[in-house]
Amino acid sequence: MSVSLVLTLIGEDKPGLVGLLSQTVADHDGNWLESRMSRMAGRFAGILRASVPEASADALVAALGALESQGLRVVVERSTDSDVESEFRRIPLELIGADRPGIIREISHALASRHINVDELLTECTSAPMSGEILFTAKASLRVPLGSPMDEIQDALEEIADDLMVELTLGETTDT
Repeated sequence: MSVSLVLTLIGEDKPGLVGLLSQTVADHDGNWLESRMSRMAGRFAGILRASVPEASADALVAALGALESQGLRVVVERSTDSDVESEFRRIPLELIGADRPGIIREISHALASRHINVDELLTECTSAPMSGEILFTAKASLRVPLGSPMDEIQDALEEIADDLMVELTLGETTDT
């Protein structure tokens, strides 16, 4: 039987960190399943889900902890993914507007108050092509409970988008 491990990691960005991490997982008969990693402000940060034989799990966790001596701090959690996917639908959300504090706070509060989970969130600040103004963009994958009235969710998010002066688009259901 295998165990799923969810890892969060951070370290000073330098060549070889992904190789070091992947070799450590492989050395314990682990399987790298999915990850999101990025360089931010001179740091390398990420999340990773790996599967490992139950008999090797504790040794892998110890080996991952030892990576701190090589500049990579890793926190490991055993996964108990107990969501019943059939009770939710996935909806994409996209947002763009002038950058300002509070955009994610306002949107996430509105979603949470409607029992909507943010499964994935990607944000970025870029320079607008013509004006040079700083634009904030966000792309999210939302997990919406079945039976949630989409028109009410859309209306609530549009009201917040108007207040924040951003464009917000909810997409169509991507799966059930």
